[in-house]
Amino acid sequence: MSASAPGRKEQFSTRAAFFVSGFTLAAWAPLVPYVKDRSELSDAALGLLLLCLGAGSVIAMPLAGVLSKRYGCRPVILLGALCIVVSLPVLALTSSVPLLVVMLFIFGSGQGTLDCVMNIQAIIVERESGRAMMSGFHGLFSVGGLAGVGVMTLLLSSGATPFMAAMTVVVVAVAAMAAAAPYLLPYGAEGDGSAFAIPHGVVLLIALLCFVMFLAEGAVLDWSAVFMTDNRNVDPSIGGAAYAAFALAMTIGRLTGDAVVERIGRRVVLLAGPLCAAVGLLIVTLVPYAWATILGFGLVGIGSANVVPIFFTAIGQQTTMPEHIAVPAVTMIGYFGILTGPAAIGFVAQVIGLPMAFAAVAILVIGVAVGGRWLRV
Repeated sequence: MSASAPGRKEQFSTRAAFFVSGFTLAAWAPLVPYVKDRSELSDAALGLLLLCLGAGSVIAMPLAGVLSKRYGCRPVILLGALCIVVSLPVLALTSSVPLLVVMLFIFGSGQGTLDCVMNIQAIIVERESGRAMMSGFHGLFSVGGLAGVGVMTLLLSSGATPFMAAMTVVVVAVAAMAAAAPYLLPYGAEGDGSAFAIPHGVVLLIALLCFVMFLAEGAVLDWSAVFMTDNRNVDPSIGGAAYAAFALAMTIGRLTGDAVVERIGRRVVLLAGPLCAAVGLLIVTLVPYAWATILGFGLVGIGSANVVPIFFTAIGQQTTMPEHIAVPAVTMIGYFGILTGPAAIGFVAQVIGLPMAFAAVAILVIGVAVGGRWLRV
């Protein structure tokens, strides 16, 4: 361990890592249509191709946790960032499906590595600082996401080629990581253990609660615009307003979340947040107006904003599993929520309708408020 506790420079480096993760991941989304057209992929083929990103992330996470313990957070975070900046320009340029498979796997591995180890560093920095910081760290991920999709959309709509737009993102990411690199932690989490272990005890509870929150986030991401157009009869051109309200509310909630947590406590936030999100989903379901739907999704964003950051803080306070094993395990299960949740919503919606599917998610989110009472936060 370091001879001195992490200070402002280490906090800056943690925020930079979160920003780069959100920035580069969001930058990929506007490139997907170009990849589909250039490679002449069907919808089904594209879906299979995109699984490579998720597979790379899930496979990399447990390995990243072990490497961070052995070599420290700094080299592993930089390795993850390197995988991202090397693969993104190739994804924007190539039409070769085999190369796309390899590069998406590398891109996903980089994202999974960065996501895992930046949370390990965040746990260490927050714990050593003695005050709430996790919401702010995750807020920089949200800021990065908004910036990434904004920059890419602006460049592509202005006539830039996908390759040039991707290279712009790479330059920003490299500059941010270069500034952060000297202050990334040269050590990792304490504790012994194997490369991977099935979550158990309180870690399993945290993982399941994260799964539900990520499932809800994935449902809003993939289904909010469809709900607006099909169930609230708005023009498709403004269908994205619901997700924009969710994303903006979540970003604001996370950037102000540390102050809120310091003032009212984590236990109150962990109760009120999921209940606020559930109320938002019920408004979406029950109030048949577009403005109410937008408001409802905004409440989902503000309610969800600080729940997952508190779960990662709880990982740093538990003693059931070492952090370098617990963080990848929880993150992996959360990823499964994002990956499988939207598909599950589709199946449920087919049977009982999309409004009732969102109501079912609301019930699950209420379960998070109940389950969170068992955590020591």
